[in-house]
Amino acid sequence: MATTLPSPPRVGMVSLGCPKALVDSERILTKLRADGYEMSPDYAGADVVLVNTCGFLDSAKEESLEAIGEAIAENGRVVVTGCMGKEADVIRARFPDVLAITGPQQYEDVVAAVHEAAPPVPNAYLDLVPEAGLKLTPRHYSYLKISEGCNHRCAFCIIPSIRGDLASRRPDAILREAEKLVAAGTRELLVISQDTSAYGLDLRHASYPLKNGGEVRAHMTDLARELGRLRTPEGEQPWVRLHYVYPYPHVDSVIPLMAEGLVLPYLDIPFQHASPRVLKAMRRPANEARVLERLRNWRAEVPDIAIRSSFVVGFPGETEEDFQYLLDWLTEAQLDRVGAFRFEPVEGAAANNLPDPVPEEVKEERYARIMELTARISTDKLAAKVGKTVDVLIDAVDGEGATGRSKADAPEIDGEVHLRDAGHLKPGDFARVLVEDSDEHDLYGVAV
Repeated sequence: MATTLPSPPRVGMVSLGCPKALVDSERILTKLRADGYEMSPDYAGADVVLVNTCGFLDSAKEESLEAIGEAIAENGRVVVTGCMGKEADVIRARFPDVLAITGPQQYEDVVAAVHEAAPPVPNAYLDLVPEAGLKLTPRHYSYLKISEGCNHRCAFCIIPSIRGDLASRRPDAILREAEKLVAAGTRELLVISQDTSAYGLDLRHASYPLKNGGEVRAHMTDLARELGRLRTPEGEQPWVRLHYVYPYPHVDSVIPLMAEGLVLPYLDIPFQHASPRVLKAMRRPANEARVLERLRNWRAEVPDIAIRSSFVVGFPGETEEDFQYLLDWLTEAQLDRVGAFRFEPVEGAAANNLPDPVPEEVKEERYARIMELTARISTDKLAAKVGKTVDVLIDAVDGEGATGRSKADAPEIDGEVHLRDAGHLKPGDFARVLVEDSDEHDLYGVAV
């Protein structure tokens, strides 16, 4: 007699914010799937909807509130988690019908709230989950979170008050997760945290045993080296990309790993500004001349290294002289990828109390100028790649065309490589591509 399976409860998920929040969402969904829940792609089919919020900027908070409102209007049964969960009173005041509110990293509380809203149906046939967990990114790349929190107290940031001080994961646990991801099809590991350079500081850079013998130290360099030694079931080396790397002196020791091919020649460094006066007001390191020297040294050792960063314009007290200093610094630094943000007051940030706020129209004018400059730099750098061959990881195939990324491009934040005559490729493939054309952000070519 055939076994009749009970219908499992279904959960919808809206995930907002940064890749670190996306990893939180994946962990929550993995636990719920292990408990027998199914995932719903829409509001109508969900028994409960989870909204993972962002609370970094006021605009992000408003986006989170809008998402909560939409989920309530479309479904009515909503559990809120994430960074804005720290402001439960604000959420309750606007949406009193929210079922539960939890803060970031409170995985057990989120799962418990879902259990209460839509109780699981225990069944051996339903309580299954892939060994690598459930992912919200494509199968071929995965975010690998190595720590939570941050020890910095930047004047414009409230992340430490939301996520706490630095709390590093054990390196052996990170490597086990990475091994599972690679075995399950991951071809690119994107290492993320609030401060990747500080990884292991709270663990006193202690060493931990590896399952196959040996040890690994809780340090960014040692962890990156071990990640670079992983191999797919087919024997290929997955890409390892480092994000949120503060330019501490020990970052220099990662460059040889790039020269060896263990780690991608790519660093995502949050410089935020270049003017020493503004950096001091931001409570950030202010040795911009030393940074330029280090960039030159890195490029001498790894000529194809790509440096991306983000900058804040219109910080309180930023003068035209400060801003011009930043533009001159960028002209000399020749960064490969640059994002810029207009300063925005965030409730609870120390910068809100600084004198001499920059008028909005001045922020807009400076934002336009910095984007114009960095677009010219990017255009020239990409044009220099025309006629060369680059490695590309394929993200999507549409008919005879395909889209992928070079080693210089992180997903969703950098540029892309567009291929013609690529119908034989599939997502997750590595390809050698002859670059035939370029614009200010992307490359165009053909697989060779």
